[in-house]
Amino acid sequence: MSTPASTPSSRRGQIMQTYRMAKRSDPRIGLIVMGVFVLGAALGFALMWVLPGDGLIGWIISVVGALMIGLLCALLVFGRRAQRAAYTQMEGQPAAAAGALQMLRRGWKVDPVVGFTKQQDVVHRVVGPPGIVLVGEGSSPTRVKQLLTTERKKHERVAHEVPIHEVVCGRGDGEVPLPKLVRHVQKLGRNVKPAEMTDILMRLKALDAQRGKLPLPKGPIPTSMKGMRSQQRGR
Repeated sequence: MSTPASTPSSRRGQIMQTYRMAKRSDPRIGLIVMGVFVLGAALGFALMWVLPGDGLIGWIISVVGALMIGLLCALLVFGRRAQRAAYTQMEGQPAAAAGALQMLRRGWKVDPVVGFTKQQDVVHRVVGPPGIVLVGEGSSPTRVKQLLTTERKKHERVAHEVPIHEVVCGRGDGEVPLPKLVRHVQKLGRNVKPAEMTDILMRLKALDAQRGKLPLPKGPIPTSMKGMRSQQRGR
C-alpha cells in the first residue's frame, strides 16, 4: 500500500524551514504575518457576525469564520514574502536560475546546467508548452549569449522543428530578473502539445548522452524554491 506524499508533521517541518529561510532576509516576517492574521480574523469575525445566527451558534460560526479567514490571509502574505526572500538570497549565486525554475509545475521538464564554461557561465534547459527554452546566466553577458548560441545549434540538430527560445537571466539590458524568470518563461506561448513532449524529451536524451558528464559550477545549485513549490501544490 502506498504511503501519503506528506504527513502533517512533514508539512509543519516544511513551513518552519521556509520560515527560517525567509527570516534571514526578512526579519519582520513573523510580526507581519501575525498582524495580518489578527486583522483578517477581526474582519472575518465582523463579516460572520452579521450573518443570520443567534446565541451560541452565532458565536461558533463567527469564531470559526474568523480563524479561517485570518489563517488564509496570513498564508497568502507569508507565501509572497517567503518567495521574495528566497529570490533575494538566491540572486548572485551560481546557477540561481535553476532554483527559480523549479517553481514550474506539472507539464514542464527542467534540466539544470546543460551547458557550462570555466568562468561559471551556465545554460539550463526547460521543455514545456513553449517548446525548448534555454536559460543562460553568468558574469559576462557576451559569454552567456555565445554559450546560448552554441547550445541552440546543438538542440536544433535533434529538434529542428521545435521552437527554441533563448533567455538571459540577470539585471542587465534585455535580461530577465530572477524574480520574474518563471513568469517570463510561462508567457512564451503554447507551441507544443503534451503528447509531443515525450518525443522531444527522447531526442534531447540522446543529445545529452553525447555530451558526457558536465562539470557543475562550484557550490550547490540553489533549491530554496522546491519546498515552496511543494507547499503551493499542497504536498
